[in-house]
Amino acid sequence: MPDDPELRPATVADCVAVCRLWNEIIRTTVITFTSEPRTPDGLSQLLENKALDRHPFLVASSRGRLLGFATYGQFRAGPGYAHTMESTIMIESGARGCGVGTGLMAAIENHARTQGVHSIFAGVSGENPGAVRFHAKCGFSETARLREVGFKFGRWHDLVLMQKILD
Repeated sequence: MPDDPELRPATVADCVAVCRLWNEIIRTTVITFTSEPRTPDGLSQLLENKALDRHPFLVASSRGRLLGFATYGQFRAGPGYAHTMESTIMIESGARGCGVGTGLMAAIENHARTQGVHSIFAGVSGENPGAVRFHAKCGFSETARLREVGFKFGRWHDLVLMQKILD
């Protein structure tokens, strides 16, 4: 179990470590359906865009080791969706089940509430039951299961949409 992880906004100095974690998940799992690796330059631009949109990108670390990250952004484009967000949370495999994700989720939910966010979604791989349980524990409810919408590693995967009303 990681020692009391520090939660803080990501900086450009975190980009290499975040990419290392994210790319390991991209290469080896269907937690995300993308197969395109992240780059430090691309992540640096993402952090800049998040700051401009006033959406956090938080990291959790312990003893200099990145344990995970979480962020959110508008669910769909357009003013009608301005109060509905979609979260992204990735936790290093050795830190899962230790409270790191719970701390990150609470932090982005608290930030979202201060920004007037009404609802937050999570798109979870149907092959990641641990993430479905995690989101349910955080108060999310399954709202839809989209059959065979993601293709990775030569096969189709379901996407589970989970939602939490924040106010």
